[in-house]
Amino acid sequence: MPIRETDAWREQYFEHAQCPEDVWIPTDDGDAWVWYPEHRWIYDKLAVAESQGLRCAPHGVEPDRFPVFSKPLVNLRGMGAGSRVLRTLEEYKRRQRPGHFWMEMLEGEHVSTDCAVVEGRIRWLRHAIGTPLEGGTFDHWTVLADARPEIDGYLADWVAKHMATYVGMLNFETIGGKIIEAHMRFADQWPDLYGAGWVDALVGLYARKEWDFADADRRDGFSVVLFGAHGVQYRHPPAELVDRLRATEGVSSIQITFHEDRPPTTHSMPPGGFRLAIVNGFDVEVGRSVRQELALSFWSAQELLPASRRGSP
Repeated sequence: MPIRETDAWREQYFEHAQCPEDVWIPTDDGDAWVWYPEHRWIYDKLAVAESQGLRCAPHGVEPDRFPVFSKPLVNLRGMGAGSRVLRTLEEYKRRQRPGHFWMEMLEGEHVSTDCAVVEGRIRWLRHAIGTPLEGGTFDHWTVLADARPEIDGYLADWVAKHMATYVGMLNFETIGGKIIEAHMRFADQWPDLYGAGWVDALVGLYARKEWDFADADRRDGFSVVLFGAHGVQYRHPPAELVDRLRATEGVSSIQITFHEDRPPTTHSMPPGGFRLAIVNGFDVEVGRSVRQELALSFWSAQELLPASRRGSP
């Protein structure tokens, strides 16, 4: 399957894709960094901030005012690892880390946007907004049917200026219309919510350098997330339970989003929790109900780790 999926729980979206063997499509930032050396600079978050004229600098240069947002310059594993708000000069001095930088705190809507790009022109895009919880976690994401015209125009200008020769998918995270993250991939958490034929169009983008997707039946979709506590050796719920819940009307897919045979600390997770599962569908309340059933299954089988083996949230 040339669509290179590093997370086994997302192979379900691509297992039937007809993709030429010589066409490789990244879903992981590490692969994209290796395969697209000309454009890999976009993984330098400080460079992306500087490209927009945002107030920012590497650790070692004191901010002129607070609060600021701090995170690694490069994080190919995602999930907001190592990020935090620094509210005072004292906290900044205490939390300084090699390879980290700070940037001004942005306000406004936090939006994730997938874009299909052909030689610097955005040919298609779709926005998603998160309903946040604490510590970098989310209750759910809403994949929007509607456009965000101001973001659309801002991203089109930025891509035309900085990615003029690029062909492929880009994913952006914005706050208040400004880019905080850029990735040479798409959000592989919810391809099933983009509509029938989207994966075929994805293959055409990389195989033929063209975008052909009717996108005629847009509707809001929902990606409901289940987080658990850090410091627990979780086990997957029974397969028959997952199959039964996946067949629920209004549910399009279920992902169990961790490796049960690996220590929790080997997973990249946000400070606020350990992501256990994702329920995709077109009714948010149905998604929450299914999440609750999954949660009960996890709690009945969890194994508390000894303190020496727990991950630091």
